[in-house]
Amino acid sequence: MNRKVDAVTVEIVGNLLLSIAEEIGIAIIKSAYSTNIKERRDISTAVFDPEGNMVAQAEHVPMHLGSLLSIIKEVYKKYPVEQIKPGDMFIGNDPYNGGGTHLPDITVVAPVFAEKKLVGWVANLAHHSDVGGKVPGSTSGDAVSIYQEGIKIPISRVCQNDRVNEEVLDFIMANSRIPKERYGDLNAQIASNRVGMRRLLEAYEVYGDLLLDSMYELQDYAERRLRAGIAKLKDGDYEFVDFMDDAGAASPDPIKICVKISIKGDSMDLDFAGTHEQVEGPINVTYNGLLATVFYALKSLIDPGVPSNAGIYRAFNIIAEPGLIINAQNPAPVGARIDTCMRVADVIFGAMAPAVPERAIAGCNSSCTTAVFSGTNPKDKEHFFVYLETIAGGAGATKHGDGLNGVQVHMTNTSNLPIEALEMEFPLVLVRQYSLIPNSGGAGEYRGGQGICREFEARFDNINFTGLGDRQLFPPWGLNGGENGSGGAYYLKRTDGTIERLPSKCSEVVINSGDTITIKTPGAGGYGKVRNRKAEAVLTDVIENKVSVEKALELYGVKIEKVGNEYRIAG
Repeated sequence: MNRKVDAVTVEIVGNLLLSIAEEIGIAIIKSAYSTNIKERRDISTAVFDPEGNMVAQAEHVPMHLGSLLSIIKEVYKKYPVEQIKPGDMFIGNDPYNGGGTHLPDITVVAPVFAEKKLVGWVANLAHHSDVGGKVPGSTSGDAVSIYQEGIKIPISRVCQNDRVNEEVLDFIMANSRIPKERYGDLNAQIASNRVGMRRLLEAYEVYGDLLLDSMYELQDYAERRLRAGIAKLKDGDYEFVDFMDDAGAASPDPIKICVKISIKGDSMDLDFAGTHEQVEGPINVTYNGLLATVFYALKSLIDPGVPSNAGIYRAFNIIAEPGLIINAQNPAPVGARIDTCMRVADVIFGAMAPAVPERAIAGCNSSCTTAVFSGTNPKDKEHFFVYLETIAGGAGATKHGDGLNGVQVHMTNTSNLPIEALEMEFPLVLVRQYSLIPNSGGAGEYRGGQGICREFEARFDNINFTGLGDRQLFPPWGLNGGENGSGGAYYLKRTDGTIERLPSKCSEVVINSGDTITIKTPGAGGYGKVRNRKAEAVLTDVIENKVSVEKALELYGVKIEKVGNEYRIAG
């Protein structure tokens, strides 16, 4: 090592910094106002070195890494280091100026001083359920500009001398349909950073400058470890292509996402040439979002134990021309950027499957299937509600086993909103069904995970629904002979019995009392040849309602009969 710090100290400090990031996250969850944060945990937290390089990220939502990557360096561009003082905090959300990857993700960062010495930064990000824009929830399926998606918050000093600048909060609240919720969540973010500041200062008091040396060494270690993992792979080029269904009403055609990964020695290039150009639709991605996705995918596929810090980025090179949908330029809308990042993860996983067969995974549901219901209770017209939910689906099967059922995958890691909390806090809808979907997992020696069916019934008239999903036209692919999983869908059923299939990106669909919205999320691809699946495993699938009797025979060639109340393999 070039610095006066030993490996044991680096390991201890690395875990200490990670625990600080995790405690910041716990503080937000415990003190937040909205269900999206306190129940669904749609947040991320991190610790940075004095230069603004990330040294520890808590394991919350991989997508949020793109929102945290460069915000502190953007702070430095606007506020020279000599102007940054103890008690300061800064806020931002602009995807095109280092503040985030879409507008609902608001990031708050704070410098940490030991007396007059800057020893690091703490940061947190929270997804706010409404920051203005043309529709409640701030992401619409027909947006053609980011200015339709909500308020842009330039990097601003939200705290000074440990006092909150209420004018900044007032400005944000004035641009949200639910200002009380915004105020509560923003104060939770500020308060949680103060927890992190105390903990990082305590760490410096114990370790002194060894803390800083360890921060830098952790980044060097992450680079060395990822390069060592790359060096173990076979040199060569690995390619994969996949498609998104569309980009919304203004861009209804399929969207091509492709990658060519070149491995030579301990270095790796990821070339996205041939990927679709940015579109008039909410699925564009800024470069930071692309970086976050590659970071996640390579860490998962090559060495999951690599510390999550800025050193990882030194081990690979990304080639993506400005103006592609994965390197979009202002003012392209980015509200539903996570679905595109999901597909980027899919093509990286697909390309790398031959290189890392032990970790390869079939296509996942890879859609942050979103439902947003908004409106007022006729008995309380002054109280406007915005209920946002992202519904999980299937995870791809692997060489070692079946895919998981009903889980978030790749770039998202949020929880579901329990029905009890939903119906207590949002009187707009009732949940009539919440179940796994039989036969939605792709067949194979190992079966893909199942998607979810969730049915909502409107309790009042004039409720607004927005749906944002994908993998409805192009289903999750199987691997090594495995079959595709099922796609997703949105359905609207009126009280007169008529049923309409809604587009995968739909906005401002008005539903009335008794109408139902049924959301089916994608399953996932299977792994290995179908007829290699053991008959006993197929029987278990039938008993657990994962596969029907008919599909057991059609797909697997296993005849199953029901005798009394029990199933058994026939003959």
